[in-house]
Amino acid sequence: MATSLSTTLSPNNLLHPNTNTNTNLTSTRVLSYQTLRPHPNKTFSLSTRQCHLVPSAVSGSPGIETSEVSEGSTSLLDTVKVFDLNGNGIPISQLWKDRKAVVAFARHFGCVFCRKRADYLASKKDIMDASGVALVIIGPGSVDQARAFSEQTKFKGEVYADPNHSSYEALEFVSGVLTTFTPKAGLKIIQLYMEGYRQDWKLSFERDTVSRGGWQQGGIIVAGPGKSNISYIHKDKEAGDDPDIEDLLKACCS
Repeated sequence: MATSLSTTLSPNNLLHPNTNTNTNLTSTRVLSYQTLRPHPNKTFSLSTRQCHLVPSAVSGSPGIETSEVSEGSTSLLDTVKVFDLNGNGIPISQLWKDRKAVVAFARHFGCVFCRKRADYLASKKDIMDASGVALVIIGPGSVDQARAFSEQTKFKGEVYADPNHSSYEALEFVSGVLTTFTPKAGLKIIQLYMEGYRQDWKLSFERDTVSRGGWQQGGIIVAGPGKSNISYIHKDKEAGDDPDIEDLLKACCS
């Protein structure tokens, strides 16, 4: 697979495979990749990791969309805790227990695609507000990273951190090198930079992101009212895979 600009490593970096990569339909094992000089005088090694690509029904837009969420996923979500910008932990299901909410899951807080997604969703917040729908972004990382993201983007909705990536695992969002480095993602990065968006490399290289490889993909759900009421889920197939905004508005506000 051809690769273009990296979403988690500097555009000037080179990735060199040291061993073969073994791929099947449901998983990708990256045996060893080494980044060369992402910063002066520094070398990062990316650890071995098994990444599962979860098959699901596909409809309409580029990502994986369905109105069905397994009982296992909703049960796991009951155990997930996220943290607000003051560091207060709350069960994630409390975000939609008593209201309807559009909840977007960022790749990581430094990600250029996620900054675009924040604006993409915030541009429709007036419609969500009129329908009584809350707008939330959750990112894998620390509260400090979440706070920096909120300050930089001036996001109009609520921002929460998921330091353990537990919500991503519960919802079975995909993760892997081959979901991050795609031709389509590379072209979209160029487009976003031309529009003025920028990756925050400091956030991207903080321990909370680097330790997990930065290969996590996100998604968007429409949930509530009711803890187990998830009526719509979009799972990103690759970096920058936003759903059609009209489909999302139909799911949350019609």
